[in-house]
Amino acid sequence: MSTHEPEGPRSAPVEPAPEEIAPLDESIAEEVPVDAPVASHELAAVQEREAHRGFPWNELWVTVAAFVMAFIVSAIVMVLADPTISHEWSYVMSRPDALTDSWAKISAAYVALFQGAFGSWNAITATTAQAAPLICGGLAIGLAFKAGLFNIGGQGQAIAGATLAAWVGFNFHGLPLAPHLVAAMLAGLLGGAVWGGIAGVLRAKAGANEVIVTIMLNYIASGLLAWLLTTSLFQMPGRTDPIAPPVDWNATFPRLENSQLHLGFFIALLLAVAAWWLLDHTRLGFNIKAVGANPHASATAGMKVDRVIAVTMMISGALAGFAGVEVALGPISGATPTQLSIGLVGSIGFDSITVALLGRSRPLGTVLAGLFWGAMSQGGLRMQALAQTPLDLVSVIQAVIVMFVAAPLLVKTILPFLKSARERRHGHAIKPGSDPRKGALA
Repeated sequence: MSTHEPEGPRSAPVEPAPEEIAPLDESIAEEVPVDAPVASHELAAVQEREAHRGFPWNELWVTVAAFVMAFIVSAIVMVLADPTISHEWSYVMSRPDALTDSWAKISAAYVALFQGAFGSWNAITATTAQAAPLICGGLAIGLAFKAGLFNIGGQGQAIAGATLAAWVGFNFHGLPLAPHLVAAMLAGLLGGAVWGGIAGVLRAKAGANEVIVTIMLNYIASGLLAWLLTTSLFQMPGRTDPIAPPVDWNATFPRLENSQLHLGFFIALLLAVAAWWLLDHTRLGFNIKAVGANPHASATAGMKVDRVIAVTMMISGALAGFAGVEVALGPISGATPTQLSIGLVGSIGFDSITVALLGRSRPLGTVLAGLFWGAMSQGGLRMQALAQTPLDLVSVIQAVIVMFVAAPLLVKTILPFLKSARERRHGHAIKPGSDPRKGALA
């Protein structure tokens, strides 16, 4: 008699659920065939969302509500900051002076803000000059966000772009307008692309965190510029302070007479169109969004994730570099050409992060956010002069707007009618444990 138990019918092997499959290491991504079925549903979901995505009306109204709430909160801060009006509120029940004076204070400040930004042709053109570099920088940060990267090095990339563009601008005298201007722009694009590509390659090949790398590259770029401005290659002859010679007029953006509207603003708009085309109508754009949504699924499907990351950072750096080109070749004041200095770029690279956030990393939204940020900067000067409002209040308004726009759930909690039908049924749109950056910027 056999001692073995009789074998029962063999059951079919159980395939693990797609989410249970361990992600493949990126180093073997190239060995996986393109038509690999593993995790292909992730990429199909991305493609389906892109194909059926309509105009984000809900996001638009949430953004508008965020702006309105920010201006209301800023108005309250404005009243509280005025000691006279603040004291009048202590006896508002006996005398209504507080109401009338508060309204006069708020209306005068906001009217001056609007007039300074859009009240005249000169104001409008000044706003476009302020917005042009912010649009380019916002496109750079937004493109990196789409790939799941936080390019906080827009400042250093803008400095690199401005440095090379200005050097070509003041170093090659006698060139005709078109070749000189094109050469200066290409130099700025190259400088930003190289500075961004360093972080991209280190992230792709060495696994270095792009946030830390780009922050350090910001310091290196500013320090390198400070040193270059003390050398004979960059320092203006006859000067001992760190400042470069003026950029040749043939290397500056042509502008309308008696205005600050220059060619650089229209190039910024063209770059926004190019970014939209890249993201929505090219294979590289789809790869960028797929890697940003799920790099492991993208690698499993055969995408070269390392290459996508490196290329994305190079393009992002080039866009940020052109933000530096905007300030180097398209000066805010049309009276004299720009001279490269340590503070020429200002805080454009960091302001661009806010612009990308306000624009939801979308090219059209970035253009509108850049125009708004430029209008706030330009209008704040007139608000300070006419309404006797501290210029710091403009920064408060900007900060409050960013706070509300960056927290759509807060706006929808305060104004529940802005919730979509799906959010009313299922609660919050962002699930616990998900990446809030992708939820806000995807």
